[in-house]
Amino acid sequence: MKSEIVEWLGQSDLLLPQLIAEGLAANDRVKARLSVLQTAAQHARDPQTAFDLTEECRAAGLDPLPLQALVKSASLSSGEIITATGLAALGTAIWADITAMLQAVHAGDGARGEQYEARLAANRSAIPLGTSDNLAANQIVKLTAISAEDSLHRLIMDLHRALNTLAATHAQELVAGAHAYGLTPDDKTAVKAFMRGVEATRDLKFGHPGLATTAMRSGSRLTIQNDIGETDAHVVVIGVEADSVTITYTDVHHARAKFFADLLRNFPVQWNGLAHTNAAKLHDEEAFYLVTGRFAFHDAKARDHFLEELGASLVFLIDWNKARKVLREFVANADAVRILDWAALHRVGHRGFIELGGATLVTSAVRHAASARIGFGERLAEALGRESAVDFLKAVLRISVEALKQGGSERLAKAGIEEALVAHLQRADTSLLAIVIRQAGLAREIAAAIAQFLDGRRRQQAPEDARLAQRASRIEEKADRIALEARSKIARLGVDRGIERLVDVIEQTIDELEEAAFVATLLPKDVAPEILDCLIELCGIVVAGIESAAIGTASATEISEGQRVDFEDTLAAVTRLIEDEHRADVAERVVTTKILTGAYDLKTSLSVLSVAHPLERATDQLARFGHSLRDHVLADLST
Repeated sequence: MKSEIVEWLGQSDLLLPQLIAEGLAANDRVKARLSVLQTAAQHARDPQTAFDLTEECRAAGLDPLPLQALVKSASLSSGEIITATGLAALGTAIWADITAMLQAVHAGDGARGEQYEARLAANRSAIPLGTSDNLAANQIVKLTAISAEDSLHRLIMDLHRALNTLAATHAQELVAGAHAYGLTPDDKTAVKAFMRGVEATRDLKFGHPGLATTAMRSGSRLTIQNDIGETDAHVVVIGVEADSVTITYTDVHHARAKFFADLLRNFPVQWNGLAHTNAAKLHDEEAFYLVTGRFAFHDAKARDHFLEELGASLVFLIDWNKARKVLREFVANADAVRILDWAALHRVGHRGFIELGGATLVTSAVRHAASARIGFGERLAEALGRESAVDFLKAVLRISVEALKQGGSERLAKAGIEEALVAHLQRADTSLLAIVIRQAGLAREIAAAIAQFLDGRRRQQAPEDARLAQRASRIEEKADRIALEARSKIARLGVDRGIERLVDVIEQTIDELEEAAFVATLLPKDVAPEILDCLIELCGIVVAGIESAAIGTASATEISEGQRVDFEDTLAAVTRLIEDEHRADVAERVVTTKILTGAYDLKTSLSVLSVAHPLERATDQLARFGHSLRDHVLADLST
């Protein structure tokens, strides 16, 4: 009655905000009803498909029980006809919701309202929705398709956009940048919290359209809507009630819808899943997904914290799929999503990366800084290794954003990205040097085991001969596997071949030590203590040499970071390796002299010398290792 009086007084403009609120509520309802219609079509084709429309319907203010009953009754008959109890009533309600939306648009923009009215009439005459409980499956597809044709779904989206424009134009006030009407003081607090989040990350869209917000009170519900970006079906509607926040989100990209839900993983949001709204999943290119989530809160502080985080997350949805496609040129899809998730979590985003050229930033860096290491068309994950490639692309996104925020040029960003690429290539070298250190640890384990075995013989503790040989053999096999993996990685990454020489030399050192361990187990039980002492001393020299090799290699891993002390430590280790080789020569000759000048039997003489010789040759290999390590370090410093 009140609205009729206002209209009779000729002040129908006063009714427009209420009509807009009713139209926006009708938009929520019609989208939920279209989802019911599509779910019914899916159920008719595959009755075993699970579905749950509870949260989706409640978020739109609909009773879910009769609508779920409608879906359960759906069946497919000959001629591709969908039959469901209540389908006629559902169709009538869909037309009524669209009419409510049209009424609001007509009141605010008569000319546009007439255009939409003609489109609505054409749709109603083309499809018999609401006339019976039967409807052809292809008509459902036609109703809901997002295509260039003037489908009913397209009309609903255009009406929704027009309502948002009217809501912004006829807003009573601006609340923290949001166009608002009819808000209570508590509503304003909630809207301000949401807008704090939006404004905190708005700059990360770097001029891209989107993030306009409207807020309106309708009955017991505060409705906040954000247009996110330019995509027609990309909308988020937030309903705030006394004890809960409800999110209704639509998106044409399933992966982005899931990504959006994951952005709020730190809050106990009850998501209703991803509802496919295209009949029987036909014409996937026109499909979109609807996600509903419900966050229950106990006080306004928790509500506002959630709304703020929700607002801050929206900018990371703009151009998300475009960024994912670009990143997939360099890493796997799962890693691309992981990079985008990191970028959102650290408030970096991906729009800066896209704004400065996207893929060209990476390919330019490869061309200028690593063409010799990364071949044309080679994926970064193959050239750098998976995790290193992911870390590098994170750095690319961060550098791009920092450059734009600081007003820097694209050239400056490219320089930073090239520097980051070189650093990651050096890290690949470092990871290989870590393998060399691991090999050195295995070599030391054999040398120390031989020394321990000989000491046991010296003290007549009767160690088990077979165990030493078996242990040394297992270690050698393990070292061989590590060396093969290292060579494969070296070939794949195209790193300095000097590292491959280090791998080879340590592998040969282990071979010598495994031979010494085997022969040591064959020593006669009565070998003279002074001979055993000489062999133990030789083992000690080998252990010291291996430790120097490991220390020198570890220092070499830090030289690329510009640490002069590490360079000096590496050269000092190389000097010790050469000195240890000379000490081992002397120790071996002592053993040889004692054997050849003493009265030892042939078995003892041969076995003792066969232990001493490979131990001494191991130090020869370690001296070679030292020279190779020095060459690698000098080459690294010269680049």
